[in-house]
Amino acid sequence: MSRAPSAISAPCVAGFPSGCDWGSIIAAMATGVLVLVVGPSGAGKDTLLDAARLRLTDGAQFRFVRRVITRPAEAGGEAHEAVTEAEFAARQFALSWHAHGLWYGIPADIAGDIAAGRIVVANVSRSVIAQASRQFPVHVIEVSAPPALLAQRLAYRRRENAAAIGARLTRVAPVPDWVATERVLNDSTPVAGATRFLAALIRAAAAGQRSGTVLLEPPD
Repeated sequence: MSRAPSAISAPCVAGFPSGCDWGSIIAAMATGVLVLVVGPSGAGKDTLLDAARLRLTDGAQFRFVRRVITRPAEAGGEAHEAVTEAEFAARQFALSWHAHGLWYGIPADIAGDIAAGRIVVANVSRSVIAQASRQFPVHVIEVSAPPALLAQRLAYRRRENAAAIGARLTRVAPVPDWVATERVLNDSTPVAGATRFLAALIRAAAAGQRSGTVLLEPPD
């Protein structure tokens, strides 16, 4: 008999213990789900996703999506697939959006992974959550940090001036209230943030796969 998700979520992530039985967790999950990771710039999403990816390297059920972006590979930041705008326009995507002068895409082949029962984890814009929730079983993880800390992290990147940083921090759209959401506060050490994020990811995956969907009721 599979263990209930509530029974496996907390013990297996507290302090990142090496003895966690990820195989039992994965075996208990049979229905695919799309976990959407959102949060303002500076929240630390890439750092948390990288940490979770490393912890789940043996979990074949998890796919961490590599985004397609119209940004040169040498520009830094996440390890994305760099394309031109023409190349982007010729591709098909499950989800896509435009932000900060760039196009972002989530490959269309995630549909096959979700149909096959995998947990697909993608860093996306809040603007595509509603669309995604109509296409797939979804669960959202919203990563946040205090505004002062966000501003400090963005300033450390040295990509934008103070005015641009301020404008970026004011552009925060709410998550649709009909989609189940986990919230992770990333305001401490990288290890603490990663531990919280991994716990939220396991809960989100278990909740979505237990029900087959975590979409509550989208408006007409």
